[in-house]
Amino acid sequence: MSKLADYLTIKDAAAYLGVAPNTLRNWGARGKITVHRNPMNGYRLFKIKDLDRLVNQVAKSASQPKPRPK
Repeated sequence: MSKLADYLTIKDAAAYLGVAPNTLRNWGARGKITVHRNPMNGYRLFKIKDLDRLVNQVAKSASQPKPRPK
């Protein structure tokens, strides 16, 4: 595991993304985001780089024009 400073707790990660902690739990269970565990207490941790990557993916998909129905 890298430095603990590279990770956010579920509460902090949820605030960082602007979603509820349960949303992050669901995304982790579905494999949409990688969940790491604190080796001392087993709490969920999220890498800041992974969160930034997710934000960039959402921003990229939102900026792409959607196909118009025929």
